[in-house]
Amino acid sequence: MKYNFCGHSGLQLPAISLGLWHNFGDVDCFATMERTVRTAFDRGITHFDLADNYGPPPGSAESNFARIMARGLSAHRDEILVSSKAGHLMWDGPYGDGGSRKHLMAGINQSLKRTGLEYFDIFYSHRYCPETPVEETVQALIDIVHQGKALYVGLSKYPVEVARKACEMMASQNVRCLIYQDRYNMLSRNPEAEHLDFLRQQGLGFITFSPLAQGLLTDRYLNGIPADSRAARESGFLKRETITPELVEKLRRLNAIAAGRGQSLAQMALAWLLHKPEVTSVLIGASSPAQLESNLEATESAGFTDEELGMIDEILAN
Repeated sequence: MKYNFCGHSGLQLPAISLGLWHNFGDVDCFATMERTVRTAFDRGITHFDLADNYGPPPGSAESNFARIMARGLSAHRDEILVSSKAGHLMWDGPYGDGGSRKHLMAGINQSLKRTGLEYFDIFYSHRYCPETPVEETVQALIDIVHQGKALYVGLSKYPVEVARKACEMMASQNVRCLIYQDRYNMLSRNPEAEHLDFLRQQGLGFITFSPLAQGLLTDRYLNGIPADSRAARESGFLKRETITPELVEKLRRLNAIAAGRGQSLAQMALAWLLHKPEVTSVLIGASSPAQLESNLEATESAGFTDEELGMIDEILAN
């Protein structure tokens, strides 16, 4: 595994991190999730990314991760980075969502209890909440560090100008914002508009989620919509109407480039992110150790030629 320094800090993250958004809830097979986490750690994935609402049901991913840690991995706690987040809807009532101090403090306390950890290595504000003054949200993050509940803090899905204000406020109280997390992949390149420049200027790390666009950047949709796919089930963020003939043609052309590189489309999509100098780590999901192993082959690929990058950009632009 390659490790990258996270922005202007001394903390290193693995190039590939494991996200527990899907496949680690109480609806999933515990034996499979345990094998997946253990395989990840054996292969050098030292960073595991959680959030309070991951499941389903909400909270169950953190509880299942606690069970996995208790069954042997807790002896390696100092070799592992664990992150969690609060900010999305987690419980009923007016305090179960948003960016208030009440929600963030309750959220981290609940998450620490569910995971059985004394602290998180990284704790995020999971989203920008426009109804809450950013000063309130940021002060809660600062206090979380000062209280020893997290070693570092980060922001997820924040507009650039709000993130800049948050970073300045943290720095004024001797707490640096360590890292920024957002959706970024071949089909969703919004961070390139403003965020990448901002991250370079601020010296923040960047960890990307949804690198395979909910499975679109795999071989699953090269011939339409499989009956057992996420799009067919209308689950999550992937809808049937997004799988247009134009998109399928684009995926086929990308797949041809991947084949020429000796890779699957998924492996090329991950390698494309990993070659970006701003990207510290790429969060992958995995439903099995075999899927994890396949995705990890992306770290072993050669770099991209200028011709390959030009062809990919041309396909993505159309």
